[in-house]
Amino acid sequence: MPSPTTRTTAVTLVAIAVVIGVACWTIGGAHAPERGRVANVVDVTSDGGRTETIAGTDLGAQDGLVDSATIVDLADSPAVTGLDADLRSAVEQATAAAHDDGVEVLVNSGWRSTRYQQALLDQAVEQYGSMSEARLWVNTPERSTHVQGKAVDVGPTDAMSWMDQHGAAYGLCRTYANELWHFERVTTPGGTCPRAHEGGTAG
Repeated sequence: MPSPTTRTTAVTLVAIAVVIGVACWTIGGAHAPERGRVANVVDVTSDGGRTETIAGTDLGAQDGLVDSATIVDLADSPAVTGLDADLRSAVEQATAAAHDDGVEVLVNSGWRSTRYQQALLDQAVEQYGSMSEARLWVNTPERSTHVQGKAVDVGPTDAMSWMDQHGAAYGLCRTYANELWHFERVTTPGGTCPRAHEGGTAG
């Protein structure tokens, strides 16, 4: 029969193994990229700006890359200065109204450069395995409303929901059924939003 010391040592070793196992799962499982997802390399420049490498393309603020923030906080960012003036005004007004309702609307993406959009498309092709599948989520640079400065992606979830319910008052509509975060100014303020495209390409 094992001595108390042997049993205590064994229990301790098992506990350590469990802790290590949970830590490995957390690092390599719970927060690991989705199967097939292309990992991005994120860095911070000496002046505090963020850079990111997507599908082998180095991107920065000049391409429309932003950290999630309100449109007011991003006022000087190319992601916002590159937006259509009417769209920008509508998002600013909607953001203020949402704030009054206790909801913070953050802009995750606005205007994008052609190279940024192409990098996202290349990444999606690698992730989903084909151009046809990738195009369900990411448009080509030639067709992207982000490149045209006519779209914003918002978050978090409560902001998406608020915009979906109240955005039409500012002319903002969710234009793709599969992208709850993607909004464009496609109606007059107070108008009716057109039906969202089913299975179309946005982003």
